[in-house]
Amino acid sequence: MVLIVIDSKILIKFVVINNFEQMVKVSKLGFVRLVFLVLIFMQFSISIFGQDLKYIFIGHCYQPDTQGDKVDYRLEEFDFSAYKGVWLGGDVCSEALLKYSTVKYIDSLFNLGNPETHWTMGNHDARNGNWEYITDYSYRNTYYAYSSNKLTRIVLNTNLVPTDCESMDEQYQIIINVCDTIQDSKYLILIMHHGLWDNVPGLPPTSEYAQSHLQYWNSNCYDVNSNFVNSVYPKLIEVEQKGIQVICIMGDIGDRTNKFEVISDDGIQFLGSGLYHNEADNNVLVLDYKLPEYDLSWEFVNLDSLLLEQQKSTDY
Repeated sequence: MVLIVIDSKILIKFVVINNFEQMVKVSKLGFVRLVFLVLIFMQFSISIFGQDLKYIFIGHCYQPDTQGDKVDYRLEEFDFSAYKGVWLGGDVCSEALLKYSTVKYIDSLFNLGNPETHWTMGNHDARNGNWEYITDYSYRNTYYAYSSNKLTRIVLNTNLVPTDCESMDEQYQIIINVCDTIQDSKYLILIMHHGLWDNVPGLPPTSEYAQSHLQYWNSNCYDVNSNFVNSVYPKLIEVEQKGIQVICIMGDIGDRTNKFEVISDDGIQFLGSGLYHNEADNNVLVLDYKLPEYDLSWEFVNLDSLLLEQQKSTDY
């Protein structure tokens, strides 16, 4: 028997019985306090035993030569249950938001309602409008900040243009607020679709590796020179100088190369990963986050090889 005293009025008795007919007896404990206890126990377990959280980033994953409503056929066979979250790098289907049924199909594969799963919109996703279809399943806007386990993510909608200044400025304010106030996180990750990184010191031109090169993209409506390197990158340097590692990941990649990994002159990590037309050398980006060390690592892994490993494991 293990006795846990929460306060002077509450006593929890955990009784282990061989026949498992009665596992837990709770005395004078309301539901809210029980939930609180479970959360404390989970945090305690993480600190003692640790966790190994895996995430997978997949960009540019639409299946060509369809009606625009399919992802790469290999992803339909893929088992994502081992991953804490799936990070979609955009262009999920070639006409992802043309039909509501397509988003329902995407949700059936990736579980968009999982708070650890993210979808940064690509041009193929955005061009038919109906952006609210994503919100119906994700319960979030198309741009937002999210943090868990000292891992903060900003998911950008890089399709916003000055015809929607309110949304552009709101998104930019999220970036500013996070960069100005972030303290406890170990990592800040920006997830985006388009190639915005032109003129970042130490990086090649986006035309050499990305499907898109939006050097004139604007982050807000009140400064015509608010491209990535002028308005976002300086804020990321400030975060890096706080001792928080900053990582930018883009998904509009796959034709020229399907993996990109460069550190800027200021120490910011830039990654890109995307699929292209079912090619055999297509890679995905797998991230491994170890707790309680808060150690994040990543590698580019061949999609066919991953799928083959899964199929072999089910044969045993």
